[in-house]
Amino acid sequence: MSQFNNVSIVKKANVYFDGNVTSRAVIFPDGSKKTLGIMQPGEYEFGTEEKELMEILAGDLEILLPGSTDWQKVSGGESFEVPARSKFGIRIKSITDYCCSYLTD
Repeated sequence: MSQFNNVSIVKKANVYFDGNVTSRAVIFPDGSKKTLGIMQPGEYEFGTEEKELMEILAGDLEILLPGSTDWQKVSGGESFEVPARSKFGIRIKSITDYCCSYLTD
């Protein structure tokens, strides 16, 4: 899906890591939420409250998922899931465009 129809967008940006990671929330008619954002090159750690699906629209990165000791390469067109109430590491190699979906179990 290349666009979302009939949604609301929260004007205020989510800004993390001194502006190196930013996103905007998209709210759907059913109340579900996604964020669309950009990550600049660097290494970051994120925590989750809900289960997340991270779709990488463009860019190159590596992720360290909970319970793993190996970094995995991820590129534009690929995705990965992160469990609820966990932390994951991410190394951004090139400017990365992403869509994060918050999933219910």
